[in-house]
Amino acid sequence: MIGSGPNGLAAAIVLAQAGWKVMVVEAEPTIGGGARSAELTLPGFVHDVCSAVHATTLASPFFRTLPLAKHGVEWIDPPASIAHPFDDGTAAIVERSVERTAASLGRDGEAYARVFGGLQRSWPKIESSVLGPLRWPQHPFALAAFGQRALRSAGGFARSTFSEERTRALFGGIAAHGMVPLDQPLTAGFGLVLGVMAHLVGWVIPRGGAQRITDALVAHLRGLGGEVIADHRVRSLDELPPAKAILCDLSPRPVLTIAGGRLPAAYTRALEQYQYGMGVFKMDWALDGPIPWKAADCAKASTVHVCGTLAELERSEQEAWSGTACERPFVLLVQPSLFDPSRAPAGKHTAWAYCHVPGGSTVDMQPRIEAQIERFAPGFRDRILARSVMTPADVEAHNANYVGGDIGAGIVNLRQFFTRPTWRTYSTPVRGLYLCSAATPPGVGVHGMCGYFAAQRALADFRRSGVA
Repeated sequence: MIGSGPNGLAAAIVLAQAGWKVMVVEAEPTIGGGARSAELTLPGFVHDVCSAVHATTLASPFFRTLPLAKHGVEWIDPPASIAHPFDDGTAAIVERSVERTAASLGRDGEAYARVFGGLQRSWPKIESSVLGPLRWPQHPFALAAFGQRALRSAGGFARSTFSEERTRALFGGIAAHGMVPLDQPLTAGFGLVLGVMAHLVGWVIPRGGAQRITDALVAHLRGLGGEVIADHRVRSLDELPPAKAILCDLSPRPVLTIAGGRLPAAYTRALEQYQYGMGVFKMDWALDGPIPWKAADCAKASTVHVCGTLAELERSEQEAWSGTACERPFVLLVQPSLFDPSRAPAGKHTAWAYCHVPGGSTVDMQPRIEAQIERFAPGFRDRILARSVMTPADVEAHNANYVGGDIGAGIVNLRQFFTRPTWRTYSTPVRGLYLCSAATPPGVGVHGMCGYFAAQRALADFRRSGVA
């Protein structure tokens, strides 16, 4: 197993459960890929290096089968999953209850309850399709009803479904996690899936940081006899010992780097044509107190979407997509220490945020990100004790899968949604070589399902070949 992100560890666990001897090799000194934590600012302040909020972890059909709690994972479900502040000092919030959330949305309450209440009820029928590869669905009519909405653009869906600008912006902020302009097809699907997660399981955070998830997966894998090696960069498949299968928790460009000599020309061209998207400019802060939001409701939420109106959101995402660093970027902010005191010394706090920028951008977004937060939380800058800044190049340096700072490991558009990264998905033309990263279905998220399905493919191939 090359790469120790959640997908790599999930694949290793599946194979170890099947009785295979498994070795995971990680290039970085710390295991975890996109699920790591570190003291990025000051001693005693724990920050998440990449992922911070983990709704898809709790929703993952595979991770639900694992004894993560036994190995120290404790989930915190804040009073609200999402807050979206506005310039008038108010905020729209998403609570665990569809009914309570709808009741706070005025004229849009009925429409919100219809959309997300219906999706919450139908989720058991569509879960395996949404969190899996393209295949014939068990409940085609339920999936078709979902697909009619999910295939739309987020902007179009928001404007046709909701009448108030506040609700439209709230939905747009959720959809913008997809890192695709909100006028593009499929972006409504991001808003629907991530939105219903807030009601199904909550946008939860692990006590102590994302590293706790990784540590639990590693502990479980080692209990199954698996081996994990950190700080060992694989530069070529030729370096590896003989194996029945090699699974790469890598996106296409790193795969080409280590396996290019073994891959047929046509498959190599297909991986070379794989498209990466927007990058992120990420910041972490050590704070002398909680963020002083004008809207008090923002203190209820683990995640705050900082941008204002839907039109402003659309402009921010379109500019980043088109190669321009936006003056007023959409900022995704997480404030874990409000709910998890273990993240900072007594009385102190942490915050985590990023904005979308053109892939590989070298523009310093620190002043613009902090100005956006200050806009909705006057006095924020006065509470900063220290900050950590990660440019797209820094993000890629921490994880080679994130080419140009693209934490989604590739654009999710119509072409790359259905054939990700190629029509072979987890398989390659090379016998025994598989892909299991977020560049395969169902894509980005700390859910392990890419690794699960890749491992299942490997097991099926070996069963068909008659090899134990």
